[in-house]
Amino acid sequence: MIIEVDSDYTKKEFMEFPFLLYKKDKFWVPPLRFEEKKLFDPKNPFYQNAKIKLFLYKQEGEILGRIAAIVNKWHNDYHKDKVGFFGFFETVNDYEVAKTLFDSASQYLSENNLKIIRGPANPSLNHTCAMLYQGFFQEPVYMMPYNPKYYIELTERYGFKKVKDLFAFYLSTASKPHKKYLELSEKLAKKYNITLRKLSKKFFKRDLEILWEIYCKAWANNWGFVPPTKEEFFYLSKDMKNLVNEELVIIAEKDGLPCAYSAIIPDFNYILKKARGSITPLNLFSIVSTLPKIDNYRLITLGIIPEYRQLGIDLLLYIKSFEVVERRNGKGGELSWTLEDNDKINKAILTMNSEHYKTYRIFEKNL
Repeated sequence: MIIEVDSDYTKKEFMEFPFLLYKKDKFWVPPLRFEEKKLFDPKNPFYQNAKIKLFLYKQEGEILGRIAAIVNKWHNDYHKDKVGFFGFFETVNDYEVAKTLFDSASQYLSENNLKIIRGPANPSLNHTCAMLYQGFFQEPVYMMPYNPKYYIELTERYGFKKVKDLFAFYLSTASKPHKKYLELSEKLAKKYNITLRKLSKKFFKRDLEILWEIYCKAWANNWGFVPPTKEEFFYLSKDMKNLVNEELVIIAEKDGLPCAYSAIIPDFNYILKKARGSITPLNLFSIVSTLPKIDNYRLITLGIIPEYRQLGIDLLLYIKSFEVVERRNGKGGELSWTLEDNDKINKAILTMNSEHYKTYRIFEKNL
């Protein structure tokens, strides 16, 4: 039977279910529980323009699945459509359970006058999103989703169709950029007066505002993109100051004006795997001692303001990012995610000797 999450107890059950479901899955990485709570906190700035309804499927007191239905008013205002979202979808391998969960989310979205259900979005495309579709051979990198393969069958059986694929690439530091690209990047930087600098933690708020402005402009016309409010962007990025070294965020300037940036994050999943959802006095030393051992990274974002896209700034940022990871003794990292039809970016990434090694899928269905 379906239960609406309407208390602290049922919300806790909702958040704990993945820990039970994936208990024997060697690839699943437990999130930190206190971070998960933030995703459902009414004080989260995301919910200034959205609302969420959580559902659990229970049978004889045992939880077999969960789902969230998300009404993102800001998305629908921005795209002038009537799309609702499902997210945080987890289930045992049972179609009746999945169907009941999808039915519940669909009914809630229909009651809110929405015409399409799309997802997964946890709770938006500015957070983790999509379903792993190809690449079930290792654990995900930090802030990328993971799910069993049977999720695809259950979702498609319900009638969901692909609306967009997201690509993830892997680049090893053993695959050094070709000499001609290094020479070209130097020529472009000189020709167009482009300089690169690292994030300043001393002027962190100033630089965060710069990143927000570039982020909103660079992705404005991308499929599914909704620019976060400044408050939401700051909320999502506030931990960057403590977790990410300055050199991992690179800001490009032309004639002294910021026009692009890239951001790399260490693959903190190496730590989260050991934390098992919580950081306690008992496991703190073990976790801290693993920090120097992180040698995998993720290029989480690279954006250029449209009027500056023909200057080769993407090449400069790719090469600089590569150099930073190499200098930190990294073995390589994931570049994710990109839209499947963003040919310019995807071709540029492949030119850097990377490999398209995982695909994630976003589904939708008419209500």
